[in-house]
Amino acid sequence: MDAERIAVGTGPVDPDDLVRVARHGAGVRLTDGALAEIARSREVIEKLADDDRPHYGVSTGFGALATTHIPGDRRAQLQRSLIRSHAAGSGAEVEREAVRALMLLRLSTLATGRTGVRVETAQAYAAMLDAGLTPVVREYGSLGCSGDLAPLAHVALALMGEGELRDAAGRLRPAAEALRDHGIEPVELAEKEGLALVNGTDGMLGMLVLALADLRRLLTTADVAAAMSVEALLGTDAVFAEDLQALRPHPGQADSAANLRALLAGSGIMASHRGPECTRVQDAYSLRCAPQVHGAARDTAAHAAAVADRELAAAIDNPVVTVDGRVESNGNFHGAPVAYALDFLAIAAADVAGMSERRTDRFLDVARNHGLPPFLAGDPGVDSGHMIAQYTAAGIVSELKRLAVPASADSIPSSAMQEDHVSMGWAAARKLRRAIDGLTRVLAIEVLTAARALDLRSPLRPAPATAAVRDAVWAAGVPGPGSDRHLAPEIEAVVGLVDSGALLAATGLDLH
Repeated sequence: MDAERIAVGTGPVDPDDLVRVARHGAGVRLTDGALAEIARSREVIEKLADDDRPHYGVSTGFGALATTHIPGDRRAQLQRSLIRSHAAGSGAEVEREAVRALMLLRLSTLATGRTGVRVETAQAYAAMLDAGLTPVVREYGSLGCSGDLAPLAHVALALMGEGELRDAAGRLRPAAEALRDHGIEPVELAEKEGLALVNGTDGMLGMLVLALADLRRLLTTADVAAAMSVEALLGTDAVFAEDLQALRPHPGQADSAANLRALLAGSGIMASHRGPECTRVQDAYSLRCAPQVHGAARDTAAHAAAVADRELAAAIDNPVVTVDGRVESNGNFHGAPVAYALDFLAIAAADVAGMSERRTDRFLDVARNHGLPPFLAGDPGVDSGHMIAQYTAAGIVSELKRLAVPASADSIPSSAMQEDHVSMGWAAARKLRRAIDGLTRVLAIEVLTAARALDLRSPLRPAPATAAVRDAVWAAGVPGPGSDRHLAPEIEAVVGLVDSGALLAATGLDLH
């Protein structure tokens, strides 16, 4: 685990810190200010516990059972029962980074002092995250209202010393045993604490923040892939001129076009067909309109980032302890704001991938690739070249179109019609993760194909930036053009370059 420890205080988590904790294993600690605020709000809950009047989640049941009074001697059991019953997920394990993101965000809400948990409960939660102990959370179970109940309950169950978790080495272990080995006492939940540990949008929000980190890299990678394709397909960069782009002043479009101009600067291939002998009037949309589509995706990501920033600043629980000491029920746990943003990003990912696949396909068709061999094959007929790589991209794009169907447009009632409208935000987040993986692979296939095409344009020289990307592809263990080879490892090698950011670094440019 990284020695770095992220301070969790009463303010919002920084998105970059979330990535450090979730993806890179950074540890955490609660600030003194957070501990003081947690203690202050706990005093409010303890006073209510002695009150004769019913208070939701403190002296009553939950959901449709909110009118059921719970006597004082059974309230600890009430909290335990809540966690055990709500830890009802099913299916495959959720990825470690997604669970750690969820945990960090729940800890952040605890740190605001708006939930009423005890200091020792928050400290134990922080210690579990800091030690790299990741409870097993299952794929299915959350409807996104009240927040991500089942996923959060699986984490709380491990905090109680029940269920299973994976340690920092990835070993599956009983939670009680792993907690003991790290000197963490299982928590005996007190009044209100079970609710405080499960009422939040933390799972869907954590996956949104991780997705945005990935999309920042992928949308710039899409510009690199498009530049290589425009160049190797003998397209024109004139349409990317700054004054033309300024006629439609979308900020994402301007950034994408600026990237394309920088990537294509100094291209010998582009210069070779700029003379009066060139009869090309305008390129196909997948080349000419790349800034418009990539830019729209960027602007969508900017909107989603604004939603994420607001949600990161939220303290979501029900009931919540207000700053002036009231304990109030509310509906802030509903995941609609986050769910809509997640669905919007899945649409953008599908469209960017679809345009990329169309550029890949143009390379393979002799009627459209301007002098390149069929399918970029070494010996067409004997060799199939990149024919089936395009099939792979097409299959992924078809899947991405299905994943672009909004989860948030659906709702299914639960809890005896008490929770009669839900966000499905968790489902939106899960399918976005799959969409981002698909987009990564489609872009990698385009880069792989364009790199081969650039070599086939020899002796014409590509731009310095695109040549450097091509060389990085070959350096990753992918030979240049030639007879057919096992293609799957070559695709995976370029996927690795895209995932790691090495492909962008190879350009040597400061791209937007």
